[in-house]
Amino acid sequence: MQRSSPRESAPERRDQQSHHNGHEHEHEHEHEHEHEHEHGVWARVRHAFTPHSHDHTEAIQTADEASSVGIRAAWFSLAGMGATAVLQIVIVALSGSMALLADTVHNLGHLATTIPLILAFRLGRRAPTRRYSYGFLRAEDLVGLFIGVVIAASAALIIWESVRALTDPRPLTHLGWVLVAAIVGAAGNEVVAIYRIRAGRRIGSAALVAEGQHARTDALTSLAVVIGVAGAWLGLPQLDAAVGLVIAAVIIAVLIASMRTVVRRLMDGVDDGTLDRIETATAGVDGVVSVDRARARWMGHRLEADLDISVDPTLTVEAGYTIADGVNRTLVQTVPHLDRATVHVTPAPRA
Repeated sequence: MQRSSPRESAPERRDQQSHHNGHEHEHEHEHEHEHEHEHGVWARVRHAFTPHSHDHTEAIQTADEASSVGIRAAWFSLAGMGATAVLQIVIVALSGSMALLADTVHNLGHLATTIPLILAFRLGRRAPTRRYSYGFLRAEDLVGLFIGVVIAASAALIIWESVRALTDPRPLTHLGWVLVAAIVGAAGNEVVAIYRIRAGRRIGSAALVAEGQHARTDALTSLAVVIGVAGAWLGLPQLDAAVGLVIAAVIIAVLIASMRTVVRRLMDGVDDGTLDRIETATAGVDGVVSVDRARARWMGHRLEADLDISVDPTLTVEAGYTIADGVNRTLVQTVPHLDRATVHVTPAPRA
C-alpha cells in the first residue's frame, strides 16, 4: 500500500501556516542558541559568509509564492546593482583604479547571473511533462552552477589585471570620485545582499542565498578600494593592485562556500537534522508503529520526502490510507519548504 500526496491548494497551505510558524519559531531559537557557542571575530565572519540554508525563519509554504518571492528579489537586485555598475564603469574609465575595476567586474558578474536565475524560477513553475515527470525545479540548481562559473571567471580576470598592474603600475586619477564610487558600491551591494539572503532563506533557495553572499562580499571589497585610494595618496600606487588580489582571494573563498551547498543539493544532499526531523514528526503520528526508511531531497527551493512506515497489520486499507494522510499533513506542517511526501505503508511484523 502506498500513498503519494498531491500538491495541496494554496488555501489549504495558508490554513496550515499559523501552526507551521510555531515550529519555525522553536527552530529559529535552537539555531540562534547553537551559534551562541561560537566566539571571536573569525566565528562572526564565518557565520556572515557561510550560506545557512537551514535557516527557516518566515519560510514560505506554497511553491508559487516562493517562486514569486525569488523572482521579485532577483529583479530588485538587478536594478540596484545595475545602477551601481554604471556609476563604477564611468569612474574606472576616468581613474584607472584596478581595485575599483575588480569591484566593477564583480558587479557585472552579478548582472550576468541574475537573468538566468529569473528564468530558472519561471521555468520551475511549469507543470511536469511526460518527459520531465518531476517538473523543472532543478533548473534553479543548474543556474547555481552557472553562477559559480561566472564568479570563478571574474576572479581570474581580477587576478590577471592586478598582476599586470603590479608589474606595470599606472598612475591613479580622480581619487575623490574613486572613493565615492567605493562607498556607493558598498552601500548598494549590502542592501542587495540583505534582500537576497532573506528572500533566499524564506523560500529555501540555495542559488539565491549564494547570490546574496556574493553581493555581501562585493560590499566588503568595495570598502577595500578605499585602501587603494589611501595608498595612492601616500605615494604607493601598487597598493591598489595588491588590494585587487585580496579581493580575488575573498571571492574565491566565498565561491567555495556557496558552491558546496549547490553541489550538495544536486547530489540529493540535505542539511544535517532534516531526516531526524522528518522521522521524529512521522513517529509521533497516531497509528505509526515504526519509521523504516526516510529520504529527502531538494528540487530547486522545494523539499520532497519519501518514507516507509509500518502500521498494525490488522488495519484495513482505508485505515492505512488515513494514517498515511496524517503523516503527510504532519510533515507539511513541521518541515519548512516541504512540497510533497510519498508515504509507503507496510504491515508491521506480528508479535
